[in-house]
Amino acid sequence: MHDGVIVGADRIPSASPHGGAGAGPLRILYSHRIQSRDGQAVHLEALVGALRGQGHEVRVVGPSAFETANEAKGGGAGLTATLRRILPPGLSELAELAYSIPAYLRLARAAAEFRPDVIYERYNLFYLSGAWLARRLRIPFLVEVNAPLAEERARFGNLRLQRLARWSEAFVWRSADRTLPVTEVLAGHVEAAGAARDRTVVIPNGIHLEEFPAPGPEPADKPELVLGFVGFVRDWHGMDAVVRAIAAWQGTPRLSLLVVGEGPARPGLEALAAGLGIADRVRFTGLAPREEVPGLIAGFDIALQPAAVPYASPLKVFEYMAAARPIVAPDQPNLREVLEHDRTALLFDPARPGAMWDAVLRLATDPALRARLGAAARAEVLARDLTWEGNARRVAALAEAERQRPRR
Repeated sequence: MHDGVIVGADRIPSASPHGGAGAGPLRILYSHRIQSRDGQAVHLEALVGALRGQGHEVRVVGPSAFETANEAKGGGAGLTATLRRILPPGLSELAELAYSIPAYLRLARAAAEFRPDVIYERYNLFYLSGAWLARRLRIPFLVEVNAPLAEERARFGNLRLQRLARWSEAFVWRSADRTLPVTEVLAGHVEAAGAARDRTVVIPNGIHLEEFPAPGPEPADKPELVLGFVGFVRDWHGMDAVVRAIAAWQGTPRLSLLVVGEGPARPGLEALAAGLGIADRVRFTGLAPREEVPGLIAGFDIALQPAAVPYASPLKVFEYMAAARPIVAPDQPNLREVLEHDRTALLFDPARPGAMWDAVLRLATDPALRARLGAAARAEVLARDLTWEGNARRVAALAEAERQRPRR
């Protein structure tokens, strides 16, 4: 996997640094249903910017709420969340499905004006517009998949129309000329829904390498080390265990915690730190502008990924790697796709109490190990081109190959 991103026998074709496999510029109609400025928007805008930077024309079509969302506040609730709040379960899901009709008309108008070579869509549940239009226009349809949303919402979101949800999800995935899940674990979900294995290609998240300059050497005898976390903090991340462990640690070096982000777990963590007498060693930046995040990560001595959704491709992991930070993360299949224990990270058994803290202390007391893991993690980003620019080249190469192939 170190020279490409592979699912089964399907390898992404080598791509020219100036476009898709040496081909000319593409006209890409990017369809989405994102309604807030959160991590989804980071992915969307990074990929679109990279495609445009390589000479491709990209027309983005999505809800107007996305354009007006306040990035500094992380966006609003959006139409979907509003429907779920004001309508009975089931009826709100039918409304989501019905939204595909006006979205289709908006997408069709854009296509008539733009005349795209390919439709690229960020998958969302009950969103059928891109599949309908690609089928009518007989042009390639690429679908980026970040989560098995029917399963996810059935488990956590009180999804009532589960059969309809599973049908709509499978319809979009099977309609795609290429499904592009972000992990091989997620590819298994896609293929189980009936998408052809030889049309499924894993493309994980990435970073803009220029935002993460190579760090210089760090002193080996730092009196205090900063444990760092980036993201939306929820209780299931288990950061309370980190706070308690910091308070209990009596050795050297002194340890502190910096959380770059916001989330519902923040008040409880701040209260816990105050109660343990370490409020001065547990800091939250709140929501930070994207351009400030690389600099904040550069200040981490140990980067934490305390827990992860089993099929996700966590953006923070790629940021930690690019910044050459030593990483502590759970040992699970989706993370092993990008991290290797004792080479690019320390992976701990999430089922064993105290395993994460054992890994933290091993790094805290071994400066040479921190330097080795951090350097290897950054080298992995370079070797595998785990960047948005690399992803744009992969997407363009696949789109060009589909454009040349007779339509199904």
